[in-house]
Amino acid sequence: MGSFLRSEEMVLCEVFVQPEAAYSTVAELGESGILQFRDMNDELNAFQRRFIAEVKTANEIERKLCFMESEIAKEGILSQNLEELPKAPNSKEISKLEAHLEKTEGDLKEACRSLTVLTSNFVELSELKHVLEKTQELFAEQENSPNFNEARALNEEDQGAANTSRSQLNFIAGVIPRERIPGFEKMLWRISKGNIFLRQTDIEEAIVDPKTGNEMKKNVFVAFFQGDQLKLRIKKVCSGFRASIYQCPRKTEERIEVVKGVQTRIADLTLVLSQTKDLKHRLLMEIASKHQGWMVQAKKLKAIYHTLNMFNVDVTNKCFIGQCWVPKIFLQQVKDILATKSKDSGSSVPSFLSVITTSEVPPTYHRTNKFTKAFQIVINAYGMASYRELNPALYSTITFPFLFGVMFGDCGHGLILTLFAAWMVIYEKKLAKSGGGEIWNIFFGGRYLILLMGIFSIYTGLIYNDAFSKSFNIFGSSWKSPYNSTTLLKNPQLTLDPAFEESYAQYPYPFGFDPVWQLAPANKIIFQNSFKMKLSIIIGVLHMIFGVCLSVGNHIYYEKKINIILQFIPQVLFLTLLFLYMVVLMVLKWVLYNAASPIISSTRCAPSVLITFINMMMFKAMEYDKENCSPTMYPYQEEIQMVLVLVALLCIPFLLLGKPLYILCTRSSMKKHVRLEGRGSAGCAGKGDGKGKGPSGDG
Repeated sequence: MGSFLRSEEMVLCEVFVQPEAAYSTVAELGESGILQFRDMNDELNAFQRRFIAEVKTANEIERKLCFMESEIAKEGILSQNLEELPKAPNSKEISKLEAHLEKTEGDLKEACRSLTVLTSNFVELSELKHVLEKTQELFAEQENSPNFNEARALNEEDQGAANTSRSQLNFIAGVIPRERIPGFEKMLWRISKGNIFLRQTDIEEAIVDPKTGNEMKKNVFVAFFQGDQLKLRIKKVCSGFRASIYQCPRKTEERIEVVKGVQTRIADLTLVLSQTKDLKHRLLMEIASKHQGWMVQAKKLKAIYHTLNMFNVDVTNKCFIGQCWVPKIFLQQVKDILATKSKDSGSSVPSFLSVITTSEVPPTYHRTNKFTKAFQIVINAYGMASYRELNPALYSTITFPFLFGVMFGDCGHGLILTLFAAWMVIYEKKLAKSGGGEIWNIFFGGRYLILLMGIFSIYTGLIYNDAFSKSFNIFGSSWKSPYNSTTLLKNPQLTLDPAFEESYAQYPYPFGFDPVWQLAPANKIIFQNSFKMKLSIIIGVLHMIFGVCLSVGNHIYYEKKINIILQFIPQVLFLTLLFLYMVVLMVLKWVLYNAASPIISSTRCAPSVLITFINMMMFKAMEYDKENCSPTMYPYQEEIQMVLVLVALLCIPFLLLGKPLYILCTRSSMKKHVRLEGRGSAGCAGKGDGKGKGPSGDG
């Protein structure tokens, strides 16, 4: 708990590592996670570092693994989760891993390339089969069309002198994506001025795009035309609209023969394609079983060489020198790691560590466990505490879930939250091994935080007597109606006056809200929201005062006691004289005024705390328009409030100008002191030089 109250004490160390033990030493230090290295080569760019070749190798390994991961994702294969993370590979394992990944990538690329080619051939044959089958229907419809016969008759009259081959219409058949049909038709009409007859029909089954793997809807088209110039134009339009053109025989018998040949080729290709898919799937399954481990090793390898690039090399090139921040409690552990790795590498000169003195502000390091880690992450999201400053995460372990419960306040939803968090806590070892994605990791990491939030939500839900917007009637209501049933039925707007003794049982409800408030549609929301708002203000003000009081510990620890006078005291006075006083007024109003009390202290005479606070800040006299009612809650209230506001206003100049003026005066006095010291030493030096006396001459 001591380390969680404040961050760990850090020391700056200089590490001297032998080259043959550098890799293994940094790898073991990285696994421990107990130190932070500093970059000693700021003046060098990434390409001037010593281990740039090794970093490129690690990047290449990571690139190969990313390619494999993308192929695994396309197949929908789940990677095998790791029970424990593997350590960084040693120098011998790096070359083996690189060679194995290069071979695996080559096999996978070859399988993907073969599969793409086979799929492309299969798609082309499938489209050709559809073209041959659909053109028979289109030819039959076109030849029976009256427009086609009229156009052919007119064409024969205009070119009666031409031979038979020129009078016969040509055609181009192919396949085009269905969404491009409207534009395709318009473009053919424009380039031919209406001299092209286009017929198209849908392909019922979806066709897979060999490049993307997505399914596409396509149509078969046949364009009838005459002339070689028009043929070239149609081919250009087909190319622009990404339409595939296929050779289609004119005669029916020839088309039937071609269809039979295409079907035979499709059957053979389907068999080969199935075997290729099975080969790729087996290869990906083998990769998926080891992919996560390889990726962890690649990232660790890359991190090790990035860290080694932060080291400096001595003039003899026989030692790596690095600087790092180490928590003081882990110094011996770091020394043991250096000694062990140096011994394992067989180096004649051992690696060692030395602590150096520095005036730099160390980084902040908090030791956390599985319970406190989530709270520390929440605090760090708002701001990192300064070095050795009081850690707000310690207090947020209770305040954060409690304030959530005050805001949430529902037993039913809190119970669901508690059960969900308790399930994660009970089976945390089993669930830690399951990779559920980023969202799941967030929930699982904050399981203890969610558990406390659920428990406090149940507690405040019991106080609010609210469970899924329903109330519990455990103790029975403390309110009773003084009217009989006939009066209640005849008067639906009848008001229950709390001033009558018959309206209540002379005792408060034992715990939380009285369930009878559920039957008060007119003022239920007004009462509950007023209570929750006042409760939130009270807790918020106390929370702010507590946070300001914690700053005293930091001022004393950093030996800046002047901040207590210039910051803490004005802040506390400002908060207590204004906002804590408002809380006191709320409590006084609850205590002093009662419905059954005399007129002057009855609830109808209770002044508004909000109006009282506004009049207090504006130095306005309090007025009350009700008879026999006092505008104040206690004697000399207006005078006391005026004194409180004046003192609070006097705190504002201290808060705004106290610390800047103190820093300005301190700097001026320091500069003056330095100038006086300079003049004194110069005079002594001159005196000693001239007369042989003084500090210089006597020496």
